[in-house]
Amino acid sequence: MRRNLFLLLFAAVLALPGVSRAAPAFTPQQQASLDRVNAYLNGVHTLKSNFVQLGPDGQLDQGTLYIEKPGKMRFSYAAPSATQIVATNGSVYVSNARLKTVDRYDLSDTPLGLLLDQQVDLKNNKAILGVEEQSDALVIHARTSANKNQSNITLVFSFPAIELRQWVVKDNQGGSTTVALTGMQTGVALDPTLFTAPRKTSTFKKGG
Repeated sequence: MRRNLFLLLFAAVLALPGVSRAAPAFTPQQQASLDRVNAYLNGVHTLKSNFVQLGPDGQLDQGTLYIEKPGKMRFSYAAPSATQIVATNGSVYVSNARLKTVDRYDLSDTPLGLLLDQQVDLKNNKAILGVEEQSDALVIHARTSANKNQSNITLVFSFPAIELRQWVVKDNQGGSTTVALTGMQTGVALDPTLFTAPRKTSTFKKGG
């Protein structure tokens, strides 16, 4: 499950409650950049994108990402992967057709704040550790644990025109998983059946 649960890690990164440390002091330029990212994310209501995922073991997977706000997401992996991930109706489902299993996670324990909330405010989110402006990219470093100060996830946006391009997640074993998005479309009509929860739930898991 390590290869697929990184998506839940990514989804939870920017909605951590009860973090004791103060939000970092951003420069005026960094605050302006975060405001632009907020405006971009808050302007996305539906999204469809191809993705390529490179896992820590060198495993390469690809598929299609679908998002409909609020609260709906689907990572549809292409064959030969047997995994599908669906967020809907307050839960996140990770299904494996080969093993005939479906694990369910409570959405409140793995909050999908970055992409699924109606309103995002990265500037005041204590999980954000830093903002780095490059010539053609805006890089945001964040963490997923209140007990760690280092970055667990790196989000890369195009710059100066803001669009989410990729993210890199570092797991507890030190491995990194990279997901790159291509062919992104926003404001598209999506089939409601994309977000139908898998019928068979074999296990329930708390948290991501």
